[in-house]
Amino acid sequence: MDKTYQPHAIETALYENWEANNYFAPQGSGEPYTIMIPPPNVTGSLHMGHGFNNAIMDALIRFRRMQGRNTLWQPGTDHAGIATQMVVERQLAADGIGRHDLGREKFLEKVWEWKEQSGGTITRQIRRLGSSVDWSRERFTMDEGLSEAVKEAFVRLHQDGLIYRGKRLVNWDTKFHTAISDLEVENHDEKGSLWNLRYPLADGHKTSDGKDYLIVATTRPETMLGDAAVAVHPEDERYQALIGTFVELPLVGRRIPIIADDYCDPEFGTGCVKITPAHDFNDYEVGKRHNLPLINIFDKNAAVLAQAQVFNIDGSVNSQVDGRLPAEYAGLDRFVARKQIVAVFEAAGLLEKIDEHALKVPKGDRSGTIIEPWLTDQWYVSTKPLAEKAIAVVESGEIQFVPKQYENMYFSWMRDIQDWCISRQLWWGHRIPAWYDDAGNVYVGRDEAEVRATHNLGDANLRQDEDVLDTWFSSGLWTFSTLGWPQQTDYLKTFHPTDVLVTGFDIIFFWVARMIMLSTHLTGQIPFKTVYVHGLVRDSQGQKMSKSKGNVLDPLDIVDGISLDALLEKRTSGMMQPKLAEKIAKQTRAEFPDGIAAYGTDALRFTNLALASTGRDIKFDMGRVEGYRNFCNKIWNAANFVLENTDGQDTGVNGEPVELSSVDRWIISALQRTEAEVTRQLDAFRFDLAAQALYEFIWDEYCAWYLELVKPVLWDENAPIERQRGTRRTLIRVLEVALRLAHPFMPFITEEIWQRIKAQAGVSGETIMLQAWPVANESRIDAAAEGDIEWVKQLMLGLRQIRGEMKISMAKRIDIILQNASDVDQRRLADNLPLLNKLAKLESVRVLAAGEEAPMSATALVGEMQVLVPMAGLIDKDAELARLDKEIARLDGEVKRVGGKLANEGFVAKAPAEVLDKERAKLAEAEQALGKLVDQRARIASL
Repeated sequence: MDKTYQPHAIETALYENWEANNYFAPQGSGEPYTIMIPPPNVTGSLHMGHGFNNAIMDALIRFRRMQGRNTLWQPGTDHAGIATQMVVERQLAADGIGRHDLGREKFLEKVWEWKEQSGGTITRQIRRLGSSVDWSRERFTMDEGLSEAVKEAFVRLHQDGLIYRGKRLVNWDTKFHTAISDLEVENHDEKGSLWNLRYPLADGHKTSDGKDYLIVATTRPETMLGDAAVAVHPEDERYQALIGTFVELPLVGRRIPIIADDYCDPEFGTGCVKITPAHDFNDYEVGKRHNLPLINIFDKNAAVLAQAQVFNIDGSVNSQVDGRLPAEYAGLDRFVARKQIVAVFEAAGLLEKIDEHALKVPKGDRSGTIIEPWLTDQWYVSTKPLAEKAIAVVESGEIQFVPKQYENMYFSWMRDIQDWCISRQLWWGHRIPAWYDDAGNVYVGRDEAEVRATHNLGDANLRQDEDVLDTWFSSGLWTFSTLGWPQQTDYLKTFHPTDVLVTGFDIIFFWVARMIMLSTHLTGQIPFKTVYVHGLVRDSQGQKMSKSKGNVLDPLDIVDGISLDALLEKRTSGMMQPKLAEKIAKQTRAEFPDGIAAYGTDALRFTNLALASTGRDIKFDMGRVEGYRNFCNKIWNAANFVLENTDGQDTGVNGEPVELSSVDRWIISALQRTEAEVTRQLDAFRFDLAAQALYEFIWDEYCAWYLELVKPVLWDENAPIERQRGTRRTLIRVLEVALRLAHPFMPFITEEIWQRIKAQAGVSGETIMLQAWPVANESRIDAAAEGDIEWVKQLMLGLRQIRGEMKISMAKRIDIILQNASDVDQRRLADNLPLLNKLAKLESVRVLAAGEEAPMSATALVGEMQVLVPMAGLIDKDAELARLDKEIARLDGEVKRVGGKLANEGFVAKAPAEVLDKERAKLAEAEQALGKLVDQRARIASL
């Protein structure tokens, strides 16, 4: 093996070999185990969330694969309707071409062309992260088979009365002219205004304080053109007498009723709320309760109509309400109309006041335009019947959430579920399998031929619905459509239901719940047995990673490294605001002055898994990555040490007689406990605790102690051959087992080292990933050996501390005296004296007799026993006291300086919180160091 660990020299070649040999395909003889990858957008590239999510899934798959389970990790990508269409439209626009210039068929050809050229980016990145998915089964939501599954699901749901077409309120993107899901809406905190408008009371009515008008407050004055009522709280005494009367809607002249509804907050504003059911989701619900007309005043561009479209709450046309609108607003953009309407109200004396108001402004995550609640015809899934079964399978425990508290979030959403809008006004996606005749009748079928035959339509003129399905509809079928449904394939029979879904909490409703609803209804099976919910990856300060904050990290930049210039270009490219770009550049230079080093995949994966506590958001710290890169180095160096001492040597793996020392028995015992702990924590989805147990065993026990404790035996030419053979066998076998334990966490380094040591360890096989998972053997747990070696470790640690504090060279041999040594202590001393003499550099060891007075010594404790190191001749007492006095004076000055700053009220009031935290930490550190030196001086002075 190379002396230096270089991840880039091994990772790509190893992955190519794994994939070429089809090691990722199902092949175990045990019970099936399935994970479906949450399909990333085909347009995208990996972010830290993907890297985190993939590390967890791959750890589970490699763990179960090594346990002999018949594992399938199903990969694939989502066609990402609006995102993909936007990318291709933008490319065409650069050449002055619009999609309508090409027509639907030609445009879709362009999209497929783009997908073939650029759509594989994210799958290449998933490979780079070491994900052991079965690439032979890669799926795409627009594949022929999955498209057939989507049509079949739509038709069956429609036949079951669970899909219908209706006129309802949706999130309308005025740029892309399509309905979008709540997940595609981003709420931005912005400063806005609250306009207080006077609405005249009709028929001579007056308020309790004698006014002939009501004051309503609104953040969207332009929507008053579509007001259908004014609401007050039913218990608000100010307006009790007015409930059931009317106001005259200004500008329009429409009489609208005053209604009572609990939706109103009597404490907000005047307690009067304008109700516009066709342009606000909350108002829409009020409208349903009071059977108010739906008065749509906007077209698809959010420009004012010349004549409002008026509907009843069931979507039928309402011919009773006059939909005329003032001609001067026709065709005006909503925000232009707002300015003019406010100006008219002010001129007419109907503008009471304008207040500043904090708003949450909904914007399309792709278009950036403000979303308009808009009344339009769409296809819907009736979700309440589906939700009942989906709730039941979680309540019964058939599906379990980990952590369990996310069940409450799931139940909360499902018990208040609304019908699901599944149609999108796009060209890229699964076209809705519905056809219309010239009379407007709609027919649903798998294809036009089936529609004609089923409904006896003959040669009637039919046109297919122009809309496509929401991408969440196709991804909702993901667990079974990828396995061949609706055909009853062998894969579907074997691998469904799947075992675990690994996901973030933010899509429990959008994806998890819909998969459960669709799978239980269409297949009669749950889609998965466990939902493991992880937190979101945030930066080291706990802030959400976003381009606007300039704190986004690309996992592959951590794996492969990136220069500062390239990182600056990536973070600031395309920014329209120079000041923001400069701020982000400054932050980046401060955080990464030399760019990001290449840490390799294993270090990043181990970091992710070590941070994966139950359901909490993850503060990602590059310092942890560097620390785990050092962990990889430690493993590599340990493997080199083992090879140097076992290659070509008799390791006793062929049955030769061996003698195991207490050190060997101790590390074997510790290994059994680690095997049990890592397995237990992986079974419980506690990746952080499994990683901790693994780290502590490899670094603290095997590398830091065992490799040191065996050197006297390995390097002693006079040691018995059976003992040397036993030590070599333990050395290589424990490393081999530790590599198997670590493989799900760090697949590359473990494979590379395992291939180099397997022969010496007496094992065979093509790859570590198909080796058996280590199983703890309780008969090999040796409490006596553990106790003996713990005694040795504590003795050596005590001596190291004394040497460090007293500035005694580690190479200098010392005399030690043991006081209060029990029979067990003396037995342990006798058993391990040769070891201690060599490793602790002991000149002599003497056990103090009872009642015998000890000389002036430095002291350490090992249980009840005192370890004394006589100081005579070891240090120059006066010189050491002078050195300590100088250091104590320096630290005392530092404590006073920092303490003075923190006692300065002016400094504390003006300094940022992070500066104060640093100063307080600095003071605590100086005080602690000062205390230790004062104690040390007192001990030396007493000698």
